[in-house]
Amino acid sequence: MKFQLRSKFKPAGDQPRAIEGLLKSIEAGRKYQTLLGVTGSGKTFVMCNVVEKIQKPTLIISHNKTLAAQLASEFQEFFPDNAVHYFVSYYDYYQPEAYIPRSDTYIEKETEINEEIDRLRNAATQSLLSRKDVLIVASVSCIYGLGNPANYLELSLKIKKGESLKRDKLLRRLTDLQFHRNDIDLQRGTFRVQGDVVEIILSSEDSIIRMDFFGDVVEKIERLDAVSGHLIKKLDEFTIFPAKHFVTPEDKLKAAIENVRTELDERLKTLRAEGKILEAARLEQRTNFDIEMLTNTGFVAGIENYSRVLEGREAGSPPSTLIDYFPDDFLLFIDESHQTVPQIGAMYEGDRSRKSTLIEYGFRLPSALDNRPLKFNEFEKKIHQAVFVSATPAEFEIERSLTQQETKFVPKSRRTPEEQSIIDTRPKLKDMDPPSIVEQIIRPTGLTDPTIEIKPIKNQVDDLIERIKERVDKHQRVLVATLTKRMAEELTEYLKEDSIKVAYVHSDVETFDRLEILRDLRLGIYDVLVGINLLREGLDLPEVSLVAILDADKEGFLRSETFFMQMMGRAARHLQGHAVLYANHLTGSMKRAIDETNRRRKVQQDYNKAHGITPQSIQKAIADSRLAGSKTVVQAPGLHEEVDPAKMTKEEIKFYLDELEEQMDLAAKNLEFETAAKMRDRIQEIKQIKKLQKR
Repeated sequence: MKFQLRSKFKPAGDQPRAIEGLLKSIEAGRKYQTLLGVTGSGKTFVMCNVVEKIQKPTLIISHNKTLAAQLASEFQEFFPDNAVHYFVSYYDYYQPEAYIPRSDTYIEKETEINEEIDRLRNAATQSLLSRKDVLIVASVSCIYGLGNPANYLELSLKIKKGESLKRDKLLRRLTDLQFHRNDIDLQRGTFRVQGDVVEIILSSEDSIIRMDFFGDVVEKIERLDAVSGHLIKKLDEFTIFPAKHFVTPEDKLKAAIENVRTELDERLKTLRAEGKILEAARLEQRTNFDIEMLTNTGFVAGIENYSRVLEGREAGSPPSTLIDYFPDDFLLFIDESHQTVPQIGAMYEGDRSRKSTLIEYGFRLPSALDNRPLKFNEFEKKIHQAVFVSATPAEFEIERSLTQQETKFVPKSRRTPEEQSIIDTRPKLKDMDPPSIVEQIIRPTGLTDPTIEIKPIKNQVDDLIERIKERVDKHQRVLVATLTKRMAEELTEYLKEDSIKVAYVHSDVETFDRLEILRDLRLGIYDVLVGINLLREGLDLPEVSLVAILDADKEGFLRSETFFMQMMGRAARHLQGHAVLYANHLTGSMKRAIDETNRRRKVQQDYNKAHGITPQSIQKAIADSRLAGSKTVVQAPGLHEEVDPAKMTKEEIKFYLDELEEQMDLAAKNLEFETAAKMRDRIQEIKQIKKLQKR
């Protein structure tokens, strides 16, 4: 199936020129290109048009889960008939394995896996191996080690209706694929057997696959609803992929186990020769236990630490990642590249430092070092063609796009005169046709960048409250940027005391909770959102008309030129967009950001005047918070507050019940049964009230 873009809009403003420029650059075989698109100019729509024209599997990397979720929802709307997936870290809580020599403290790995995100990850990899119209929106977790796709595909099992297949052989294969038998409670990654009927829930789905056998023949295959058991669809065939990404065929597993034993013997000799008797004993005990588990079950907790041996890779070679599940000619977009690229480059060193200590003190074999994220040069080698997308691209993206050379990057501020001379003499593509850097400054809506005002820091909170109340009276929303998490939380509490509907968002707020909060802001359940760094790049909140930046003159990373450009851009989707910077003096970062914003504002104003355009605020439907499939919803009270059904319209009650049921299902999938039970009781209570009203 081909990518088919569905939208009632056609490219407008700078969009046609941006689409044409990117297509020409990609078709010319360029590896790197940059889309410099201002906030609200429709960069996502441009990306969709490029994907539809190029017709290649596409990976979009975002630098945090919240933006990745928003992008996934938008791409699902534009490509409803294609496979659009969401791939982020599935840990709600993650404490990595570590050892602190100074206090002789070993910290065991602890994780809390989000079952729904795990399902989405499996759905993403399975789509990549079974179809071509696949677009995956991922966080930087996509550069971390994942099971070898060759092994994953080799172990997959296709079952057809009418084929000869011994039931007992199928059950053994399911066990090899890391499925577990559970005849009482059927969950994802498990199967049950009742006579000639085998039922299984795949790792990527919530529905049940039911196979009826007649002797050794697969007589019937059906897809059933996991809760009601009702028939969804009759199938002629389906493919069972492994329940986990780290799987190894039996013959390779036996060889790998022998290699682990060999590595263990060599490491024990080294440790004992160094007089590290305790470390040697510890390593021997731990590794032999893991070998026993691998031999008997094919899996062990922490199996990723043996990934290099299990895959048969050379020492120091890069691990398999999500990128390896894509075909060689895939297309890559790096969204908000000024943030995402540095994040990708920073992953490797921190991981290596922690594992080196574990190896030195006998907790892991040296091969564990190769269970790691990609180095940046390894990541670049895996790229076929990439588009950097940002309103504020950094030096790196500009240089790569202009030179198309993968030389070691040194920021301009740290270059020697000799290094700068070499860069100046490199051939550049700036004046070549087609260009490798495409600007997208003009918005189809005619909206200009926000007006900017600088106010003194003294009494900044009191002034902020007055401005918030003015915007709330107009049914508009406000974003506030603080410097620390503590400031965000304390300001939120202070605003609540003034009867302002406010919430905070920072890295300690869980992924799906962030999505709910952002959605509730759009619905009007909250009028104000307070944050630090999460409110900047890419958030599509057209109801926001005011952005306030506290302590704006505290020069640094959180008050850089890029920060100001991105943060002020959050108000660029509203006709009355305005940014207020609380500062006692004008910093260099503030001045550069203000000058560039005013330049872009003038370009848009001149375009509007020349084409007779009257600016209009962006109108965007509010999407369901679930990622399995977005849909338009109406405004209604939020799930986080008590509501009176008697004061709600029929449409609002229906929507509210639908939302409660979706939240109940999600809580149940994440094994949060108390929350699910509360949702269930609330649903029954509202339905009872409705019955009484009808009487």
